[in-house]
Amino acid sequence: MTSKRFAVFGHPIAHSLSPRLHQLFAKDVGISIEYQAIDADLAQFPDALERFARAGGVGANITLPLKEAAALRCEKLSERARRADAANTLTRVGDVWHGDNTDGAGLIRDLTERQRIDLRGRRVLLLGAGGAARGVAPALLDAGIDALVVVNRNAERADRLVDSLGEPERVSSRYWEDLPSVGDFELIVNATAAGREHTRIDLPFALAAPRFAAVDLNYGEAAVPFLAWARAAHAHVAVDGLGMLVEQAAEAFERWHGKRPDTEAAYQTLRSQALALRTAD
Repeated sequence: MTSKRFAVFGHPIAHSLSPRLHQLFAKDVGISIEYQAIDADLAQFPDALERFARAGGVGANITLPLKEAAALRCEKLSERARRADAANTLTRVGDVWHGDNTDGAGLIRDLTERQRIDLRGRRVLLLGAGGAARGVAPALLDAGIDALVVVNRNAERADRLVDSLGEPERVSSRYWEDLPSVGDFELIVNATAAGREHTRIDLPFALAAPRFAAVDLNYGEAAVPFLAWARAAHAHVAVDGLGMLVEQAAEAFERWHGKRPDTEAAYQTLRSQALALRTAD
């Protein structure tokens, strides 16, 4: 029997752990799949996705910088994809794509269940306003945070994200240069691509509330600069996005295959492999 075909699209994509992760999930639940990484920038993405569909592709994960573009390629969007105006999980239904966004669910599950962080009543700073930020912002609000401040180098994008959330009493935007004076936060989420682009993020330590938590939605080397800042600021918890990656992928996997994989086993496997690679270096 021919295995079903899946892929992850992004640019760059060589670093992606998604192919390895979905194979771990498939082994856990006892099925066989084909899963590849496809490099496509914004201009290439529509044609690349169409070629994948013609070749029998039935499901796709979407990463930076394509999540907003992916939503535009879908005939139907889930409620959370509509709220985010971005899609990270595509499912082929007949001759069209249906889109979902599992990022927010993945982040909340990682923070609350794996990291044991109570998000209720927290004051949260969200750095970035692209597809990753759009995916997690609604879920943070649903988790009961008290206030969300969005900061992006492009202030117009931050304003658009805030407006789309429709909760002016809890959500606001600030200019990047205002960071020294916006107060302190109990959770700081880095949803920028600065680490991937080898760009420094110079943040004032005044942003850090006592016993604050910090999470970078990137993982691996791309998360190192932000997490180094967080530890220097004495974060109580400082984690990269590997846990979120695993949990959001499990949401997509269950949507495609109707089976929920063991996420903790996959997380520990990938974390151990990452530590082994760093030790080897």
